[in-house]
Amino acid sequence: MKAALRKKYGDHTNITVEEYPTPKPKDNEVLVRVHATTVNRTDCGVLTGLPYVFRFFTGLFGPNTPVLGTDFAGQVEAVGIAVNDFKVGDKVFGFHDDGLPTQAEYLAYPEDGNISTMPDNVSCAEAVASLEGAHYAINFINKVKLKPEDKVLLNGATGGIGSAALQLLKDKNIYVTAVCNTKNVDLIKSLGADKVYDYEKEDFTKDTEKYDFVFDAVGKSSFGACKPLMKDKAIYISSELGPRNENPFLALAAPFMGGKKVVFPIPVDVKRSIEIMKRLLSEEKYKPVIDREYALDDIAAAYKYVAAGLKTGNVVVKI
Repeated sequence: MKAALRKKYGDHTNITVEEYPTPKPKDNEVLVRVHATTVNRTDCGVLTGLPYVFRFFTGLFGPNTPVLGTDFAGQVEAVGIAVNDFKVGDKVFGFHDDGLPTQAEYLAYPEDGNISTMPDNVSCAEAVASLEGAHYAINFINKVKLKPEDKVLLNGATGGIGSAALQLLKDKNIYVTAVCNTKNVDLIKSLGADKVYDYEKEDFTKDTEKYDFVFDAVGKSSFGACKPLMKDKAIYISSELGPRNENPFLALAAPFMGGKKVVFPIPVDVKRSIEIMKRLLSEEKYKPVIDREYALDDIAAAYKYVAAGLKTGNVVVKI
């Protein structure tokens, strides 16, 4: 089979597309013919081994597997003799934030892993684009108790996490002020934002409105910069560690902070996130944002584009 490989940690120039042995499913595994995957921020961490915490999951001194990837959508080609939940021909999708060898033509994966059948009403590209960013967005939202009268400021609304968070928040009828760039203002309005800040023309931190929650889905702001926008007991959540890696420490101090505080969204329960997205997709309550599609042979260019911070929503690789 053809697969996207990297033999050592580094940037997109280390990626090659080569022939690689097709995996053979174990008794409890399904063999998936991968039709689509994405290149996302998690993939970039798996590629580079940065931040270094990735290496506890992907290999301390070098990659545990040369095949890249984290997510997939495709069709079951074969099943192990102990598999009960899937059959040949099933369309399936899945994701693992520690990395999976999915940027290849075939994947062998345990039936009790982070995998589910796809909704009938979506394509493989749409299904796979509803996993990584949505999982992290769900883990923003499930760390707090949202009420219908709450107001959320969402920074980075055009990324994979942000575009998912906006739709998930609006599904709960939450008021959302979204921050995005000029070219995506109409897109963000179409996803339901109640108010939009174009950061290329205006500074959202000058907003006079007060918010119950600030979600920084791109990690380009800080708790300090956003505090003036927050109500007395408001919560700040970021997808990144913070400019000085302060967010985990501020979160640890949160129980001792009487007013505004930081919550650090450690992501958990991928399987639950997949089931949530499966339901929303099947009910046509969620539409993944897809920026570009690449062929597997051009995957290094996809990584370069994503690593540059240029993407809107998701970048899909068709296999």
